[in-house]
Amino acid sequence: MPLIVTIVLAGFGFGLSLIIAIGAQNAFVLRQGLRREHVTAVVLVCTLSDIVLILAGIAGLGALIQQAGWLLVVARIGGALFLLVYAFLSIRRAARPHALTANAGGTGLTLAAALSTAFALTWLNPHVYIDTVLLLGSIGGTYGGDRWWFALGACLGSVVWFAAIGYGSRYLRPLFAKPMAWRVLDIVIAVIMVVLAASLVAGLFE
Repeated sequence: MPLIVTIVLAGFGFGLSLIIAIGAQNAFVLRQGLRREHVTAVVLVCTLSDIVLILAGIAGLGALIQQAGWLLVVARIGGALFLLVYAFLSIRRAARPHALTANAGGTGLTLAAALSTAFALTWLNPHVYIDTVLLLGSIGGTYGGDRWWFALGACLGSVVWFAAIGYGSRYLRPLFAKPMAWRVLDIVIAVIMVVLAASLVAGLFE
């Protein structure tokens, strides 16, 4: 039993280390949490998507994808284009901060828009596949028959992280009571999206 606990904790720690950096997916969950818009739905989409991808990687999909180089190229180009579009939308929101308040009103997203964005930022983001399917799948595979305990730990890491930023961000609401705070947040999000898009394109020439 102690060995199993150690493997689960290893998966938990490694999983957190991959998703804890502020990326496109995390930035969106944070923003929805601050606005208290469809938080549960967005957290569920991101968490369940992560779990599916982690399990796929542990099952061996990561090794298969590594052999299909063209698939990664298409994913990088598509992901970069999507991130640039999202960056543009963030800049447009930042240019009109008067429409963004700490309340749920203003230019909020509908449930359908929130869900589709969460799905897109997850499934159209090559970094998600690299982290969950390739890296986690590769590391988990080294545990042999115990790799599913490693997967369990990684899945728990995703559950804890997305719940924390989705529901914990509400404690930052006093900071975002002013429109200027929303402007800064949206500018930061836009910069993150552009940097991620650039890194995806740069990866094509490595």
